[in-house]
Amino acid sequence: MQFTQNDPVSAFMEDLSSMSPEKLAIVESIRQKFLSADDRLVESIKYGGLVFNHSDELIAGIFPYKKHISIEFSNGADFSDPSGLLEGQGKRRRHLKIFEKQDVDAKQVAAFIAQAVVR
Repeated sequence: MQFTQNDPVSAFMEDLSSMSPEKLAIVESIRQKFLSADDRLVESIKYGGLVFNHSDELIAGIFPYKKHISIEFSNGADFSDPSGLLEGQGKRRRHLKIFEKQDVDAKQVAAFIAQAVVR
C-alpha cells in the first residue's frame, strides 16, 4: 500500500504498515467503515490514533496498541448494546477491543459506527 507523507493520516498509516501489516489491514478495514458511514466525517490524527470528527465534534477514534486495536466511541454510553460488547465504565466513552480481523464483524463494528454518526 502506498501512502503520501504530506498528510498526517497517510503518515500514520505508513508508520503502522511498517510496524504491523496485520494491524494496518484491520485499521484500514475499520477506517473504511467509518468513511462509508457518513461522507461528512473528517479524519485526523490525535491522541496517538486516527480520529473521526463530525461538525467539529469528536465522535470516535481507532487506536493501535501492542496486542489489540481499540475503537473508542465518544458517546458510546448512549449506544444500544444488547449483546454487551462495548467495554468501559466512564460517563460517556465506550470502546471495543479488536484482536483479529474477524472481530470487526463479530463485535458489530459497523452497527456501532452507525450509532456514532447519527448523534
